[in-house]
Amino acid sequence: MEPPLSFIHKITKKVLITMSLRLALCFLLLAFSAKPWSANAAPSPVLDITGKKLRTGTDYYILPVIRGRGGGLTLASTSNTTSCPLDLVQEQHEVSNGLPLTFSPVNPKKGVVRVSTDHNIKFSAATICVQSTMWKLDKFDEQTGQWFVTSGGVEGNPGRQTTSNWFKIEKYDEDYKLVFCPTVCNFCKVICRDVGIFIQDGKRRLALTDVPFKVMFKKA
Repeated sequence: MEPPLSFIHKITKKVLITMSLRLALCFLLLAFSAKPWSANAAPSPVLDITGKKLRTGTDYYILPVIRGRGGGLTLASTSNTTSCPLDLVQEQHEVSNGLPLTFSPVNPKKGVVRVSTDHNIKFSAATICVQSTMWKLDKFDEQTGQWFVTSGGVEGNPGRQTTSNWFKIEKYDEDYKLVFCPTVCNFCKVICRDVGIFIQDGKRRLALTDVPFKVMFKKA
């Protein structure tokens, strides 16, 4: 004798409910075991010429990747009338490493220097000027039509008053480039351009340009 249709419907309904519950459980397990979305992952660390991660508070030299066009970075007076503050320039001689410097991320608790992250950059050197050796973007120079990078910046205190003091390192081909595009102020309108070399009176000054200065990092 065949079972009544009502009994078959009940059994079928129970089977479908059981399968649905098992399927839902599988989706939950997959959701918990899946890796976090890549957008939440930390930016890649910046590596020095030996392949090691750059550490905050450690001295490094910023050197050009392309040889034959000067050496590392240093401070120098570029004005004919005043000697301070000192501006950022590239050493004329390729064999010169320039001055060592340190990187301080916008989050001081982070110990690794990473790409696409706001950093204060400071030369580890003493000068005759009262201004600090912290990098900052200078005011627009109407005579040359350039935005030069100079010294005298303020460390920390990310916000509207310090936007000119923050720089980023970005991956550029197999190497790196320096970028001015601060994101420490959500409502501020800022310039976003690469840091390159502008030659003025024989001096290779750091300025915002359309041609990036391809760099590498060497531990001091």
